[in-house]
Amino acid sequence: MPIRNFAKQRPAIHNSVFVDPLALVIGKVSIGKDSSVWPFTVIRGDVNTISIGERCSVQDGTVIHVTHDGANTPGGFPTRIGNEVTIGHKVMLHGCTIHDRVLIGMGAIVMDGVIIESEVVVGGGSLVPPGKTLESGHLYVGSPVKKVRKLTEQEIAYFPYTAGIYVDLKEAHKQSQSED
Repeated sequence: MPIRNFAKQRPAIHNSVFVDPLALVIGKVSIGKDSSVWPFTVIRGDVNTISIGERCSVQDGTVIHVTHDGANTPGGFPTRIGNEVTIGHKVMLHGCTIHDRVLIGMGAIVMDGVIIESEVVVGGGSLVPPGKTLESGHLYVGSPVKKVRKLTEQEIAYFPYTAGIYVDLKEAHKQSQSED
C-alpha cells in the first residue's frame, strides 16, 4: 500500500492528490490539493514532519526525508515544500524548506537547513549544501550550487504553467486507474 501510518501518524493527503501505487508515503506527511507523487518516490515523515503544498509534482525516484530532534540538531529539520513546486526525477530533499514556484532539476540534492526562496530554478545534478539560502528569482547550478543569473520573465511564467501540466497529467492517471 502506498500510504502507511508510522507511530500512529497517518499521512494527510487531499482527496484530489494522485499517489502512484508504486510510491510510498509514510507518517507525518501532508500533501495539498492537486499535487502528484509519481512511481518509486519515497516520502518518509517518521522522525519529523513533511508538508507539500498545492499543485506540486514529486517525480519518479525522488526521496524526501527529514532530520530528527537531537543534541546536534535541536528541533531537527522538517521538510516544507510550498505551492507550484516541480521536483524532477531522482531528487533528494532532506530537512529543507522550499518556497512557492520552484523547479528542482533532475538528480539534485538539497540538504538540511537549506532555504530555497520563491521563483528559483535549481539545475539538474546540483548539490545544495547544508544551511545555504537560495535567493528568489535566480538560476542555481553546480556542486555546490552557485548563483548563475536572474531568471527571465518567461522562465518565471513557466512555474504555474508546469504546475498546471502536472495537474492535468495526474488527473489523466487517476482516470486511467478508475477504468482498470
